[in-house]
Amino acid sequence: MRGVFTPVTYIRRQVFAEVARLAYSDEDPAAIEEIPYRIITGEVPLYRDSVFKERAIVGERVRLACGLGLREMDKPVPISKGVEECAKPEKYYEPPLVNVIPFACNACEEKSYFVTDNCRGCFAHPCIAVCPVKAVSMVNGRSVIDKSKCVKCGRCAEACPYNAIVKYDRPCAEACGVNAIESDHLGRAKINYDKCVSCGQCIVACPFSAIADKSQIFQLIKAIKSGQEVIAAIAPAFVGQFGPSATPAKVKAALKQLGFADMVEVALGADIGAVEEAHHFIDSVPEKQAFLATSCCPSWSVLAKQHFPELAGCVSTALTPMVATARIIKKEHPTARVVFIGPCSSKKLEASRRTVRSDVDFVITFEELMGMFAARGVEFAELAGEAPEDASASGRGYAVAGGVADAIVSCIHDLYPGREVNVDRAEGLANCKKMLTLAKAGKRNGYLLEGMACPGGCVGGAGTILPINKAMISVKQFQEQAGIQIATKNPKAQETAE
Repeated sequence: MRGVFTPVTYIRRQVFAEVARLAYSDEDPAAIEEIPYRIITGEVPLYRDSVFKERAIVGERVRLACGLGLREMDKPVPISKGVEECAKPEKYYEPPLVNVIPFACNACEEKSYFVTDNCRGCFAHPCIAVCPVKAVSMVNGRSVIDKSKCVKCGRCAEACPYNAIVKYDRPCAEACGVNAIESDHLGRAKINYDKCVSCGQCIVACPFSAIADKSQIFQLIKAIKSGQEVIAAIAPAFVGQFGPSATPAKVKAALKQLGFADMVEVALGADIGAVEEAHHFIDSVPEKQAFLATSCCPSWSVLAKQHFPELAGCVSTALTPMVATARIIKKEHPTARVVFIGPCSSKKLEASRRTVRSDVDFVITFEELMGMFAARGVEFAELAGEAPEDASASGRGYAVAGGVADAIVSCIHDLYPGREVNVDRAEGLANCKKMLTLAKAGKRNGYLLEGMACPGGCVGGAGTILPINKAMISVKQFQEQAGIQIATKNPKAQETAE
């Protein structure tokens, strides 16, 4: 549903904008209680069976947007409980990061197959012939599936010449590449956090707006208002996300209008990582390790380490672009606080690690930043541009699937002329698992493996705004504008990597 403006999109963005307005204002944080009434007005429900339920769900989304946890539904807990403590810039949200709002979930049926009206009651009955458990039969001249017998193998659907049998799955589970979506005792979606890697794909897949991640926009704005120097490190996928008038130069000016001291492209940190991983590959593959897996996507690297622990040593230890950029910023501005602005939820997971907390103080998504722009009435058409620091085309290419591997291979060819590199890549965690299965079997020895949790790469992250195809075009055009063509020509990248 990314790139399609739906009521789900409207509610989500209204929540971010209202929370940002509250944070920028001098109102008592307890005014958070009023937000559901500003978003859901009147007495007639627009989306669900009750206006009170609509407001209750918005209330939970508001709490999550403030970094607070979900309320217990069997106790009288106000929306504002804990918000005073949460208003402190130092406050970090408590896990879990991604949450299902139980009473917002439609309790969609789990994976199953059913017969549609396309069934013609044909003489061949291939659906009956191929079913291994005799779950398909003819009733009143058409096929019927006995769900008590069905093992959900899908053979009947494959055999039907009319495509009359279709697979059905709850959208959040279908989007989850690690099978972390389960069901609670009432049939509602529940996340198994032992499996979840916080990619956020379930968030954008749910058409009932029942899943949301926690945010730090409230704490970030409080840090800005307190007079602290806050510098934005913005991911390469940002280009084009805020509309046709929001050129990269105007995004920098807009961020300063919000109170940020400066903006730095994370593509600079990508240059550093590309150089480091190029050296790592040459020094270690295949003599010391079978292959090298990239590390810039946290969900991908967590997947590799959790589901394939025997391959964990093959995942690069290079700093991710986010961390490398944050360290550059803090080296030049020791007292500054760094906020990473990016496309996904998994960077919030990465920033919560003990080893990263001192480098990255806040993480927000493009969609959350859009809420801040709305809260402050930023109009890009009226802004004068302020050119961001130049980054390489290779670093900016990290935003799209294949871009990371391309940058590393480009560095290898520059630094080690004549060395050829075998590359495999996957986008989407289900495909990443398939690639790692091949690697585990020894079929990717000597390879560079690039994994991306989201379709299309970072441009398909859960916190993006643009349709994936449009975002890819915008990134390509942004790459073409880069004054530096390859990562090894960036002096900061060479200096830091060495």
